[in-house]
Amino acid sequence: MTETASSQCAYLISIDVEEYFQVEAAGLPPHQWDGYEKRLEAPINQLLELLGRRNALATFFILGWVAEHEPNIVQTIARAGHEIASHGVSHQMIHRLDPEQFRVELRESRRRLEDLSGKPVMGYRAPTFSVTRQTAWAVDILAEENYLYDSSVFPVHHDRYGVPDAPPGPHRAQGPAGNIILEIPPLTWRAFGENLPIGGGGYLRLFPVRLVDIAIQQRSKIHKTAAIYLHPWELDPGQPILPSMGRFSRWRHRVGLNRTHKKLDWLLQRYPFTTFAAFAVEHRERITEVFSYA
Repeated sequence: MTETASSQCAYLISIDVEEYFQVEAAGLPPHQWDGYEKRLEAPINQLLELLGRRNALATFFILGWVAEHEPNIVQTIARAGHEIASHGVSHQMIHRLDPEQFRVELRESRRRLEDLSGKPVMGYRAPTFSVTRQTAWAVDILAEENYLYDSSVFPVHHDRYGVPDAPPGPHRAQGPAGNIILEIPPLTWRAFGENLPIGGGGYLRLFPVRLVDIAIQQRSKIHKTAAIYLHPWELDPGQPILPSMGRFSRWRHRVGLNRTHKKLDWLLQRYPFTTFAAFAVEHRERITEVFSYA
């Protein structure tokens, strides 16, 4: 931990556990997934080794499909002491589900993960950050299903997701029916009058790590928290090229794959990262800002 990392700030790290062929840009429906090589084990082991060496705890948002088809992955992560959280079941963006289908996925993913890990599942992240104005009904259902927190809203402009005017720091998200849940957005960098995505995925791989560091410092000073994220396949530069991806999507998916490990290690040395649940349990009563997604 450096002088930059104040003990009064919360630095959160999360891993979205899905296979490389399940990303939205691949455009592959679930019934085709069994035809692709599973490659999660090696990058998960890399992540656990790196986190363990730096004494960091992380939140793993795990897909229900992974829990069903690769249960050893869930058990390995749980044994290492990290938080197990839900990433849904089918990795379908929420607008492709109706409310009842969404509720079923929430319950089914939680059941599978809790059965395998022996740990309570308190948090949720939607595939492709797909809680938006259009799918704000999901906020109400998450609250009804007694999830402690959500991390599905990216307060940015994007071609697939985003609520640009949403608060960039932790807040109480209110759905159209009036239900409320703690929302913990991923890291953004305030520049040029907008929130720019920088805290994970292709952004973390593309931008210089020193710029990510500046964004962490900026957000932690304002909101006393900063949350980054990544995927196991981002530590797997040898993954097959998916022919279903267009040229731009392929570039966005693969850019900087060989630099992820080094950047992550640098950040883990600099900040004392912990889990979303630890932050939510300790701070939820102090967070009073309410933002309506209706």
